[in-house]
Amino acid sequence: MESYEVLLASITGDTGETRTILDPATGTVVGEAPVHTVENLDRAVAAAADAQPGWAALGHEGRSAVLLKAADAVERSAEDLARLLSREQGKPLNGLNARFEVGACVAWLRSTAATVLKPETVVDDGETYAELHYKPIGVVGAIGPWNWPMMITVWQIAPALRMGNAVVVKPSEYTPLSVLALAKVLNQELPEGLLTVVSGGREVGERLAAHPAVGKIMFTGSTATGKAIIKSSADTVKRLTLELGGNDAGIVLPDADPKAIAEGLFWGAFINTGQTCAALKRLYVHEDIYDAVCEELATIAAAAPMGNGLDETSVLGPLQNKQQFDIVNRLVESAKESGARVLLGGNPPKDQPGFFYPTTLVADIDDDNPLVVEEQFGPALPIIRYSTVDEAVAMANGLEVGLGASVWSSDLKAAREVAARIQAGTVWINKHGAVDPRVPFGGAKQSGYGLEFGVEGLKSLGVPQVING
Repeated sequence: MESYEVLLASITGDTGETRTILDPATGTVVGEAPVHTVENLDRAVAAAADAQPGWAALGHEGRSAVLLKAADAVERSAEDLARLLSREQGKPLNGLNARFEVGACVAWLRSTAATVLKPETVVDDGETYAELHYKPIGVVGAIGPWNWPMMITVWQIAPALRMGNAVVVKPSEYTPLSVLALAKVLNQELPEGLLTVVSGGREVGERLAAHPAVGKIMFTGSTATGKAIIKSSADTVKRLTLELGGNDAGIVLPDADPKAIAEGLFWGAFINTGQTCAALKRLYVHEDIYDAVCEELATIAAAAPMGNGLDETSVLGPLQNKQQFDIVNRLVESAKESGARVLLGGNPPKDQPGFFYPTTLVADIDDDNPLVVEEQFGPALPIIRYSTVDEAVAMANGLEVGLGASVWSSDLKAAREVAARIQAGTVWINKHGAVDPRVPFGGAKQSGYGLEFGVEGLKSLGVPQVING
């Protein structure tokens, strides 16, 4: 028996129906997830609405103190949570993976608890005194993805709770056990009914988005699902924070040192085996250093061990599900057929269990190739050659998404000038995907809207109220 099994919530739906969750590395059973119903969801929302006023009455300091205790509880259960996460999601324990994700949950809870949001004096001219306050919304719905299930759940619930709201979480059907276990740990410190996880299918998510007693939805996932949530929530004019598809671009300027940036490029692209919204998914490299960058990346990629997540030597794991495996495989095969050059990988093993797709680098590929245009969300990086910076910027801005981007250069001033031209919510310089709980984060174009993290993230979980007098 795995030690994490004591963390799996015993909650079940009225029918007692469950869904078997399999390890994507081995195909073995991880556990049984409850299949909740719309009726379960309605009861969870009602319980949240009952618990919320008392929680709001604690005030910012009181709520922060409870969140800090919740962070301590997660830290005490960190290894068990990480082992469950590794088995269910597939990511290895080591590296920027399962233990890292659980540690990030702790860090985000503590940072959110410590973030100060005071009333803002907007006018004080002797005749008018106006202050801007942020009041609790009430019940917040959080709909999360399967790639970073625990961490992104905390990104959603920590600021919601901090601002005096109650939360109902609908996790991905692929990774419900991790979120159920996390909530069980958090609920050791939270008032009853304040935080509930409802593990159901599409109909549960649709009901949550449309529920008249839910004042806001926070969603991380695909652009297509985000658009559906906008429609579902329209009748009740809900507030929304949507973090949607990315397909992030990176631009390597001609003055960059290939050896110096290769490690950052690799992990910017292949963190969590490429299954990250804000991962580097399209790399544009100047023709003068193109071959050198490709060579350095191939050297690092070949040395990064991929395997079962519970193997302490692994730093890359399987894709989480067969659907994603098939998408990556289709896009790489399409690139091969177009004449692109595969530097490394590209041939998934057929004689082993699990959804393992080898670390793949694809060179000499056109910017309109499906591997570039579609978000592959896996361990396959297209590397596109460019001649001028104007050309690179135009290609980076050529899609209808803009979550993140990066510029790589030895000249910080030049990098910032290029960064300012890119249409993305965040543009990193000489790094990629380095989110910080103190720094606002959100998308541009069809990558969503609304900000998370820091003071701006707290504001997004409140109702603005001006007191003018």
